[in-house]
Amino acid sequence: QVHIVESGGGLVQPGGSLRLSCAASGSIFSSYIMRWFRQAPGKQRELVAYITGGGTTVYADSVKGRFTISRDNAKATVYLQMNSLKPEDTAVYYCNAVAITTGGSSWGQGTQVTVSS
Repeated sequence: QVHIVESGGGLVQPGGSLRLSCAASGSIFSSYIMRWFRQAPGKQRELVAYITGGGTTVYADSVKGRFTISRDNAKATVYLQMNSLKPEDTAVYYCNAVAITTGGSSWGQGTQVTVSS
């Protein structure tokens, strides 16, 4: 199990940028696939992006070219750089860690991102 804490959410105008951080503790960080999800009001939680321990990344079509996921294994932290934000990016963003060996999953508490003028 790994303990996760997200930070970096807030209110931003359309076209602006935010960087979310997800700090993990309690296990070998590099052995986890790290994922960012989001959930907008009245909608299902959706996968935004994920990154493997080796740095392979995958993005949802809706954020390709605007969002970048990265990780610093030495700091046990994963980031989500969000550029060119749109009102439809408004959601609670959750960080999730999946253990490669066991499939065990841990979630953070979420951080609110609001894109509005």
